[in-house]
Amino acid sequence: MPYPDLNLGDRSLTYERLRSDIEQGEIDTIIVAFTDMQGRLVGKKLSASFFLSEVVANGTEGCSYLLACDVDMNTVSGYEISSWESGYGDLVMTCDMSTLRYIPWQQNTAMVQADVVWEDGSILRQAPRSILKAQLKRLADRGLRALVGTELEFIVFENSYEEAWEEGYRNLKPANKYNVDYSLLGVSRIDGLLREIRLGMTGANMEVESVKGECNLGQHEIAFRYSDALRTADNHVVYKLGAKEIAAARKKSITFMAKFNEREGSSCHTHLSIRGLDDSLTMVDPIDPKKLSNFGSAFIAGQLAHMRETTLFMAPNINSYKRFVEGSFAPTAIAWGIDNRTCSIRLVGRGPGLRYENRLPGGDANPYLVIAAMIASGLDGVDSGMTLEEPYPKSAYDGDLPRVSDTLRSALDDFSSSAFNRASFGDDVVDHYANMAKVELDAFNRSVTDWERFRSFERM
Repeated sequence: MPYPDLNLGDRSLTYERLRSDIEQGEIDTIIVAFTDMQGRLVGKKLSASFFLSEVVANGTEGCSYLLACDVDMNTVSGYEISSWESGYGDLVMTCDMSTLRYIPWQQNTAMVQADVVWEDGSILRQAPRSILKAQLKRLADRGLRALVGTELEFIVFENSYEEAWEEGYRNLKPANKYNVDYSLLGVSRIDGLLREIRLGMTGANMEVESVKGECNLGQHEIAFRYSDALRTADNHVVYKLGAKEIAAARKKSITFMAKFNEREGSSCHTHLSIRGLDDSLTMVDPIDPKKLSNFGSAFIAGQLAHMRETTLFMAPNINSYKRFVEGSFAPTAIAWGIDNRTCSIRLVGRGPGLRYENRLPGGDANPYLVIAAMIASGLDGVDSGMTLEEPYPKSAYDGDLPRVSDTLRSALDDFSSSAFNRASFGDDVVDHYANMAKVELDAFNRSVTDWERFRSFERM
């Protein structure tokens, strides 16, 4: 795999450096990509010379159905922005040149991530990046910014993606045969793949913190240093795509499903703190660095108040809700605690490192939507002067506590009927993602599962 010779101070890719690389023949392909509703990068691979001469200034077009389709890329009804009636016209990908990066696991390739606009230049508000940027502007208008880190778990299989498909995703061979949580031996057994992913992401200008094993068979986590919210979300989707591409090149496969089997699911614990634009600490008590300020308390109170209403942004699929099982380190109750992994919201750190961890999202979550929901909820907590209840000191699995949504149907009902959501994100955004959930539910309701066959074929 052709990794560029990039030292720690030489990984960033500026427009000037890109022009030089293209002129010298070191870069010949530019990926222009944006994130779709499902959290996937979609877009085009362009000739580098064409990118410089045309796309930098004008963007590049794509069909609007890319933000109005299901996971199988089927055209589905119910979306205002795109339909057969409207002719499935174009949207425009406008390049955010601050996102330029090398893609070292692909030969002579760089990537730029895009915002999505209509052909008249107006923002396509339903795009995930647009939704997050709208909430970040609300913070910036108050002199605030969000720092975020996502911890994304995945399961590695010895089977290629093609083999997994042919097997109907049954009888796959996990890369580890037993629980390798924090096991150095378990990580080293597949360090060839994990190392390639780690070095690839380093070459793509991400700062890798660690690699560790997890509980499920073949389950691992690669963690990255926190950054500003938008950059973290941008990095997250590049990493997710890149990890799959690197695994595929080794004839292996990776899944980020929230719940692949009956063992532990794959989470996307999301850490967030709010600081001033001058980097001042806003969430920390000025006297005790282990405690929350009044702002921090109200911000977390907002998370709890709106958790059920925003769950659809944290858990967008049928499978997402299979992860919420008692005793599995996934949350089932709406509660917060100090370093308490049984709660939905976990407070960790002190001083500049004080932050809260949202344990609700799974590996299938769209990071832009997760972070946007967290910011909107927190700001409402602050604006409404919400009071934070005492931290839950015991197992939240056993307490008499309000529960998180346990099905996509209940999450959809809470999401679409929420006045808070409509005020925070807009009717157009709420209706768009409510329709996404309806499409998912309809598809599932038409399906006959293995569970039904095993349960009913002979015995019913």
